[in-house]
Amino acid sequence: MMTGMNTETCDPAESAALRAIFASRPEAAPPAGWEAVRAFEARHGIVLPEPYRTFVAEICDGLRAGPPYYGLLPFAETPRDWSPYFAERLPAEPFPLTAAWLWEEEEEEAPSAQEFEARQDSVFEHGSLLLGTDGCGMYWALIVTGPQRGHIWMIDENGAIPFGTSLMPGTPGFTGWVTHWAEGRSWFGDDA
Repeated sequence: MMTGMNTETCDPAESAALRAIFASRPEAAPPAGWEAVRAFEARHGIVLPEPYRTFVAEICDGLRAGPPYYGLLPFAETPRDWSPYFAERLPAEPFPLTAAWLWEEEEEEAPSAQEFEARQDSVFEHGSLLLGTDGCGMYWALIVTGPQRGHIWMIDENGAIPFGTSLMPGTPGFTGWVTHWAEGRSWFGDDA
């Protein structure tokens, strides 16, 4: 399990790094403001993890071009290609994973198809906020509840992989993910 991130207070160095990355981007949307962030949190029974919380309130609430490829979503939206099958977002329910899960590796070993599908649905629906898509059903999610709070996960038709691990190298967390993108690095570490 990945640990060591401070998700309760915004580190001034992380805030400064995010401001620097987004300051020169004309496609960046204005910040949502603290009132909008607090209203969203109250409606969903959560507190967004830092530094993302400060980022959307004070720096930027969406970007038309990367990260991810099709842009950073405003904090209360889902991608246009998000399946209506996963329409029910339950951010207050804990995100169910602490390690990567590739569906094909376990589908045949699951106790029942119904149990497998319920667990898979919870990965798409519970404890996360969607950041955007790289297309082809590849979604980026910020985990907002559960043991992975503050971490970024890639979730697609094949499975769910946390950013900042051996499968997807980088510095864990929102600032690490944004910095990785801003530096033009590959998500899967094959650009070293």
